[in-house]
Amino acid sequence: MTRLIYLSPVPWASFAQRPQKFVEWFHARTGSDVIWVDPYPTRLPRLSDLRRPRPAKELAGHALPHWLRVLKPLALPIEPLPGSGWINVFWRPTLCALERFAQGHDTLVVAGKPSVFALEVLKRLEHARSLYDAMDEFPAFYTGFSRRALAHREAQLVARVDTLWVTSTRLQQHWGLVRPDLQYVANALDDTLMPAPRMRDHDAQPKVFGYVGTIASWFDWDWVIALANARPQDVVCLIGPVFQAAPAALPANIKLLPGCHHAAALEAMRNFDVGLIPFLRNDLTASVDPIKFYEYRALNLPVISTDFGEMTYRAQESGTFISASQHDIGALAASALACENDCAAAQAFAARNAWRARFDAANLLP
Repeated sequence: MTRLIYLSPVPWASFAQRPQKFVEWFHARTGSDVIWVDPYPTRLPRLSDLRRPRPAKELAGHALPHWLRVLKPLALPIEPLPGSGWINVFWRPTLCALERFAQGHDTLVVAGKPSVFALEVLKRLEHARSLYDAMDEFPAFYTGFSRRALAHREAQLVARVDTLWVTSTRLQQHWGLVRPDLQYVANALDDTLMPAPRMRDHDAQPKVFGYVGTIASWFDWDWVIALANARPQDVVCLIGPVFQAAPAALPANIKLLPGCHHAAALEAMRNFDVGLIPFLRNDLTASVDPIKFYEYRALNLPVISTDFGEMTYRAQESGTFISASQHDIGALAASALACENDCAAAQAFAARNAWRARFDAANLLP
């Protein structure tokens, strides 16, 4: 029976994302035990780290499933430096635990992020099958020496693993040059958590243009402000933690609400008239396939997105409107509000784009 070691880019006790959904899918399909390894710092520390708010924990206080064990490797924040692997002697207990877990079993090692630790695990478990699930251009989140070092580690990881998955067209184009055998496995949604879509009331006023998610350096405040000014009679509702403050005073019809648990976020989305994905177009967003796109469409919401990442390739999809600049916002808003109202199509979309359907189609398991 196959066991799974998942080297995650996010902590287990965080808002459930692709890594958690993969682990749940794997256990549902195999019934096997899983070790989840929380991330550790893979760049040199910065002064700004002291000021950065800690993200809310979605799963804090929840008991772990009986089949899951979570490990947290201790490490000094020195990874970009040469020799960091042997300097970080604190890894030894975690590495030994993974070796014992894999011994005598068919084991799959999944890396969700490049790191020296991931390369060391693959070296020690040389007989295990391996997968790198490339979900982002990770070096783009770093600068200077840390960025160059992580890019080198990622190239090593891509060359070492048996299977490479990518989540966006940009990553497919980049890594396809060195791994033509890669698989494009897009993001998806958890259809078991989705509330029933509602028929939008075309006559109700005011209309609500809504966004749920983190507001950070990739968030296009100028575009959102332009939308609010173009639709002064309507509401622009932004729900989520704010790590990047607005550059100017906000129009009165922009409503800021704090982040909330996933179930509450989905219920809030259900009451929008249009879902928004207002991200800047830059290196950070070039490879992003936003999960909120799938959730908006599964809730029968038309989507207005800026032109970035995987959204660039969705201009022809039903109910999806891609904004090239602030000048087209008014026309796109009117088109989105007039969009077809089809709950049956939304439910079919959710079924096609569920995590289990996405991972099943990749044929990873025997």
